[in-house]
Amino acid sequence: MATLITPFAQAKPDEMALVDDFGETNWADFNARVNQLVHALRNAGMQTGDNFAVVSGNRREYLEAFAAATHGGWLLIPVNWHLVAEEVAYILADSSAKVFMVDARFIELGEATMLHPERPNLNRVVILGPEARAFADEMEQAVPYEDFIADESTDEPEEQILGGPMFYTSGTTGHPKGVKGSIAQIGAPVETLKMMSDGMSGILDLPPEGRSLLVGPVYHSAQWAYSFLPMLDGSSVVMRHKFDEAETLRLIDDYQITNTHLVPTQFTRMLRLDDNVRADFQGKSLTVVWHGAAPCPPEIKRQMIDWWGPVINEYYGSTEGSIVTTVSSEDWLTKPGTLGKPTPIMEVTIIKEDGSPAETGEPGQIYVRNIMGSDFEYHNAPEKTAAAHLEPGVFTFGDIGYLDEDGYLYMSDRKIDMIISGGVNIYPAEIESVLINHPTVLDAAVFGIPNEEFGEEVKAAVELADGVLADDQLAEDLIAHCREHLASYKIPRSVDFETSLPRHPTGKLLKRLLRDRYWEGSGRTI
Repeated sequence: MATLITPFAQAKPDEMALVDDFGETNWADFNARVNQLVHALRNAGMQTGDNFAVVSGNRREYLEAFAAATHGGWLLIPVNWHLVAEEVAYILADSSAKVFMVDARFIELGEATMLHPERPNLNRVVILGPEARAFADEMEQAVPYEDFIADESTDEPEEQILGGPMFYTSGTTGHPKGVKGSIAQIGAPVETLKMMSDGMSGILDLPPEGRSLLVGPVYHSAQWAYSFLPMLDGSSVVMRHKFDEAETLRLIDDYQITNTHLVPTQFTRMLRLDDNVRADFQGKSLTVVWHGAAPCPPEIKRQMIDWWGPVINEYYGSTEGSIVTTVSSEDWLTKPGTLGKPTPIMEVTIIKEDGSPAETGEPGQIYVRNIMGSDFEYHNAPEKTAAAHLEPGVFTFGDIGYLDEDGYLYMSDRKIDMIISGGVNIYPAEIESVLINHPTVLDAAVFGIPNEEFGEEVKAAVELADGVLADDQLAEDLIAHCREHLASYKIPRSVDFETSLPRHPTGKLLKRLLRDRYWEGSGRTI
């Protein structure tokens, strides 16, 4: 049996391991199918250290693929299904993928990728989903997933070697880059990942043999970490391909979910549900809810704590550096806006623009170090790796923040988002938090646009709640609302109304897509 799954396949073979939109898999079948997939990939020519890529929504086969990579000594490349064929082909080529798995829901993307001249020669294309057989006949080298594993042995694979995921950055500038970190220790004993998952579960208070809810895309590192890693402690995973606020509440109660990872926009959407829908929610099974990936407006977080209780916890981290700081509900209410203190294995240092360490309360670039020696590199991009490092083992995600007198971290904003107007630094996150608290606003983005006198001026773009009419009067009202809570130089000079703001499914706001339209033809970018 697959080493890390064996204890649960033996102890609770008939209990639920995975649930998705299509059905359920018990632990015995999960273990058997992972074994079959390891054998199938080896028979498709995959050698230790090789890579394979997956374009898929959340489904049980995706978790089987993660488990197979973990035990087979391979890197699994999770690919964002929102990308276009050119971008997917680039990732396949950059990662030297040998096998390409495609969810039938994204078959057009898969077909276009296979036709792209930049994609590498592949050993096999595997199609996931009940429609796979019909599509497989139309694609070169393609085979349905169920056929791919059907004739393989369910016996334990020999020479199980640790593999893992290599996540690609979202690529807001230039090509995305693969992040190779401590998780992807190809060739290490498989048990190494079990020790890592145990350590993470301890830091994050994840209950052993609990039930995790996955309602964000598992191709993102945080969603993977908060779903797949708890499985190594015996937790089952209930997943959905897309987030639905009312369904999420039902799933938590129906499946007695103990832990989940959410992002602030999901909080906002649940808070905006009808009162009767919210009143039906019990949530008694929840022991911990983690959120991160994007700043959470303080008032939204307060409302969630009032509704769900002190189970709401926040972390700060990234694909490159894993989890850096954490904060409980209780500590956050005492210190609103904080990202918490570093975990026991992380150190945080604030460095000013002149390269000197910042004083307490003084903002600068946030640098982190894992005291266990873990580090990361960008695949095939040594120059980008060097740019992120202050020195070996000390690196930044590009965020601006400060530490208070008690060692709690606060983030001002992303460095790339900072507005400099008349020589004054303005951090959009503060303004966005004010806007999101207006009852008409569902989502908000603030960024700088060209201004001949001051260099930049503050622009706000908002997504309105259902049924709210966008007009000049509302724009004036929103500006007046900001004026009540912010210094004059932070007030948006104008407000645009957007049907929806461009957010990555992980919750990160793709502000560049809004900002760039104002800088076209200006002859500058800042």
